Amino acid sequence: MLICVLATVVLPTFAFADDDNASCTKEPQSAWMKPDAAGSKLEEAGYTDIRNVKVAGTCYEIYAFTAKHERAEVYMNPVTGEIVKAELED
Repeated sequence: MLICVLATVVLPTFAFADDDNASCTKEPQSAWMKPDAAGSKLEEAGYTDIRNVKVAGTCYEIYAFTAKHERAEVYMNPVTGEIVKAELED
């Protein structure tokens, strides 16, 4: 019974944690900037070598490099161009 209770409480928490990156906007995709425009916004923010712009939930997930040549995975609000989260690889 304890396993059932844990599965009911813990598993949805893990699913929600994965959804953290997917909460950039509530606007429909018709209001989103084009992927090329998102890449340009990221370049304006100092990132280089934009590799891939894809939809991740309600965000754009963009792979690029920082000015220090570190690989970056950036989550951007597709309406405002705001960087919501940036993860750097070692």
